[in-house]
Amino acid sequence: MVDVFEQVEEELRSDRYKRMARTWLPIGAGLLVVALVAALGWWGWQSYVTNQADKASAAYDRGMTALEANNPSGADAAFAEAAKSGNGAYKALALMQQAGIAVTANRTQDAVKLFDDAAKAAGDPIIADAAAIKAAFLLMDTAPLADIQSRLEPLANDKRPLHAFAQEAQAMALLQHGKTAEARQIFVQLQLGQNVPDDIRQRAQAGVQAVDAGTAANLGAIVRAAVAQPAPTATPAAAQPSAPAAPAEAAPAAARP
Repeated sequence: MVDVFEQVEEELRSDRYKRMARTWLPIGAGLLVVALVAALGWWGWQSYVTNQADKASAAYDRGMTALEANNPSGADAAFAEAAKSGNGAYKALALMQQAGIAVTANRTQDAVKLFDDAAKAAGDPIIADAAAIKAAFLLMDTAPLADIQSRLEPLANDKRPLHAFAQEAQAMALLQHGKTAEARQIFVQLQLGQNVPDDIRQRAQAGVQAVDAGTAANLGAIVRAAVAQPAPTATPAAAQPSAPAAPAEAAPAAARP
């Protein structure tokens, strides 16, 4: 009798296992398929991103070589290719290089658009703000002061990485429009502010002296020189890009953005 009960219990247990297998095996198999598809998709995406980055790097290097050979048209084509195939830092830097070439060719509006596109494409706030500040400098001679201020105000916030450069640009814009008192106030703040680079602090002091001496109108050339400063040239994988060059410093040729 005991053997009969054990046999019945074993059969019931076998049926229960069969029902569990029919219920859970398809689910488990489905989960394995989903995991496999996800893994293959991730691998494919990573391979695509790596391949695109390699293409952007090679095109960017060709652009720099063309610039060194004084071949702006070839450089522009190579940077356009890098901007198309790259993303993030490579795309932003390539667009900034194209903008520098446009500045040299006196295509100011094209350069402004390229700098604006670079600012939007950059994932790094330093690159983004550098591009945005350069676009503002390009517009200082032609755009209304309100437009320049709307561009620079968010960049001048103390939490932005290049806020001191943006504040200096604000002062320059005010000088361009004859608002010397307001410009002087910003220069004074830069003189006394914390975390202000020494070169900006020195230029701010010179700006205060120029306003007090009545020679601030001569600072217009400084604004134009600032636009010609080179864009960051370090490759994204190699180093962080530099901040925008100092407006009061001598400007290299704009053909070498």
